[in-house]
Amino acid sequence: MRKLVLLAALLGAASCAATPRAPDAISRGQAIAETNCAACHAVGLTGRSPAPEAPPFRTLSRNYRVESLEEALAEGISVGHPAMPNFEFEPREVNALVAYLRSIQTTDR
Repeated sequence: MRKLVLLAALLGAASCAATPRAPDAISRGQAIAETNCAACHAVGLTGRSPAPEAPPFRTLSRNYRVESLEEALAEGISVGHPAMPNFEFEPREVNALVAYLRSIQTTDR
């Protein structure tokens, strides 16, 4: 009986440790994108960007390594056109936004 209880406790602890936290980060990243970026960019898996010059977020990996955006997001994104506002995000927000961006990348043309 003791072995059974110990086994059940170990399995329970292992399942808790194996529970991925990524969905939390992804949903936070999605909320950040929707709040800060959706006025110009398509931030989901479908749809056109409201601003024609703003690439859909799901296609960013065609031109950038999504992970390379971490520093720019933390220090302030600055691009070559004046319509893009300068954004700076906290480290937790950067991690969440990058997790979300990774989760929606598509290879469709």
